[in-house]
Amino acid sequence: MAKEEVVNNNNGEDSGQKKGKPTVMIIVIVLLGLVLASGISYFVTTKIVSRTNVASPIKKEPGVFVKVGDPKDGTVIVNVGGVKSGRYLKIGIVLEMNPADEVNFKDKKLTDNAQAKVLDAVMGTLRGQSMDQFEAANEAKLKDAIKEQVNSAIGDGSVYNVYITSFVLQ
Repeated sequence: MAKEEVVNNNNGEDSGQKKGKPTVMIIVIVLLGLVLASGISYFVTTKIVSRTNVASPIKKEPGVFVKVGDPKDGTVIVNVGGVKSGRYLKIGIVLEMNPADEVNFKDKKLTDNAQAKVLDAVMGTLRGQSMDQFEAANEAKLKDAIKEQVNSAIGDGSVYNVYITSFVLQ
């Protein structure tokens, strides 16, 4: 084996001829590690994570819009705030419903049985609300409560959305 000569300066220090190789070696190892780490992370994100964590979009048929209440004007009149409150609510509600529900729909119309259950669920939900829940800020909560009650009455997935078309509180 060949011996490397180290040149000493007058101060007793090495001249640095041997120090260059370890520094270059460290830089090469660090760069190789970075390339390897980026390659592994690219593979994990594109191949493994993209298949497992991304849910496929839910496909649903376009909904059928059904007015709840009086057939003439599509409103419901309810005594709210308790029996002795003397407060009445006239509200227009339109439900976007699942047309594929063959139990509740015949010829793209809500069956009489389902219509009675829907009206009962809506009336019960509105009567059960306190006066504070009829404020404009709580409209989304009211819609969710109506949707939940109607879905529990006629079957989950029957109602897609609830739309409030008119609202008069007296």
